[in-house]
This record gives sequence, C-alpha cells and structure tokens, in this order.
Amino acid sequence: MTSEAVLAEIGRRVARRRLDWGVTQEQMAARAGIGRATLQRLEAGGSVQLLSVVKLLSALDLLDPLDDALAESIKSSQDGSEGQRQRRRAPRQHRARITGDGSWQWVDGTWQWVAV
Repeated sequence: MTSEAVLAEIGRRVARRRLDWGVTQEQMAARAGIGRATLQRLEAGGSVQLLSVVKLLSALDLLDPLDDALAESIKSSQDGSEGQRQRRRAPRQHRARITGDGSWQWVDGTWQWVAV
C-alpha cells in the first residue's frame, strides 16, 4: 500500500467513526482541539501534523489501540531501562574526517576519504 493510500484509508476510517458517533466535523474538531480544516484535510486523505492525529485519536478514544500496537517501544522509551541506544565510537576513518586528519582522494573510480 502506498503512503497516499494509507492516508486515504485513515481518513475514511476517521470519517466513518465520527459519523457513527453522529457528530459534525466542527464538533469533532472542537472536541479534539484541532481546526475544522485540519479534520477535513485528514478525512480527505491529506497530510496533517502528527500532533493533530494524536489529538484526534484521543478524542475518538483510539489511543489505547495505538498504545497496544506500540506498547513495547513506548514503554522502553518511557522507563528508560530498555532499548537505550548504546553510545559507540565512530570507526577510525570517520573520526579522521571529523578531525581533519586525511583528505578526499579519487581511488578506483570513486572519491574516498583517506586518513593520514
């Protein structure tokens, strides 16, 4: 599925849920704390800010399914105990680029950084 198709499907589902609740776009936008034009754009399959999507999902009582889908990732980042990125040192040739100890040279048909 293309990104555009995903946006269109999300828009259709949001509109269906809103209509099932029997509320207007204006009412739903007010409940979510977003602009009506933003809701219209989302329901039409357009791109909107992620913050607007989160606000809308909250207003539609859909944050729990999102939390379930991303539970491990969210929990890891919140408690800070799991999934932390390990700090690693760059390989020597990359450090040389940063410190300036080397130069770009044409080698075997490509430009390569050659550390001194």
